[in-house]
Amino acid sequence: MRVIGLGTRCLALAVAGLGLTLAAMPVAAQSDAEVRLRKVEGEVRALQRRVFPEGAGRNFEPEITGAPTVAQPVGAPSTSALTDVLARLDALEGQLRQLTAGHEENSNALRLLQDRVKLLEAAGAPAVALPATAPAGATAGSATTRPPASAPSNALSAGAASPPPAARPAAARPSGPSAERLAGVQAIEKPQTGDAGSDEYNYGFRLWDAKFYPEAVQQLTMFVEKYPRHSQISFGRNLLGRAYLDDGKPREAAPWFLQNYQNDKNGARAGDSLLYLGEAMVALKDTKRACIALAEFAETYPALATGRLKGQFDASRTRAKCN
Repeated sequence: MRVIGLGTRCLALAVAGLGLTLAAMPVAAQSDAEVRLRKVEGEVRALQRRVFPEGAGRNFEPEITGAPTVAQPVGAPSTSALTDVLARLDALEGQLRQLTAGHEENSNALRLLQDRVKLLEAAGAPAVALPATAPAGATAGSATTRPPASAPSNALSAGAASPPPAARPAAARPSGPSAERLAGVQAIEKPQTGDAGSDEYNYGFRLWDAKFYPEAVQQLTMFVEKYPRHSQISFGRNLLGRAYLDDGKPREAAPWFLQNYQNDKNGARAGDSLLYLGEAMVALKDTKRACIALAEFAETYPALATGRLKGQFDASRTRAKCN
């Protein structure tokens, strides 16, 4: 009985070893596996003859349980691992595309901001104080001025403003107005309607309309400083810029046009001021910044660009040679 038990254990070990050998056998070497299998089977039978010399009824076939395993070809990657790698690669590529698009958008926004800042640097004007007691309808030879300290920063978008350019000497004028000019200014009647702010503006308009530009500048400057919340303030700032521009001073005119546009983009003459800002840049021979201002005018005020101010807008674009 001990011999039979020993033989049984040996046979079981042999069968287990056969099972392990078959499980580890590479599929790529199938023909060699069959030769090795026949050799193992022969060795098992020889072992059975030695353990059970009496033969019949004592030999038994090894019992192998479990479903057969279908192995993948040698060298074939795991399907689940490959799928995971491809999914991660797709995600990385998607993130890279998003980062690239964001970088391009930021670069374009920065370029536009730099162009606008350069435009506004060129629009700076010298600071020459206006006498606080300047009378309405003052004559030629009085000092010029720039927008008051309450004017917004010279930037169309949020950001640090560049310092204004150094003041340049004012053009020399005669020591005093001629008698003829004095008579012409005095002949212009100042309105008396009971609305002091409106009267001051309308008087400035009459001086400008009569081509007394220096006198109009002083009168309109007094109006915008004294009545900053008046219903006609958009008209006043715009007309003040025009008085400078018509007097051949585009550098002094530009800050007023810019201030009128910035302070209230829905103001009655905000669109006009942005268009005249482009014209001031043309007069300064800065066509690049002129085209920037004109492009913003067309984008912000399309109704004006195709309606009331279309002719002036087209002429300005032609002079600036904008694309």
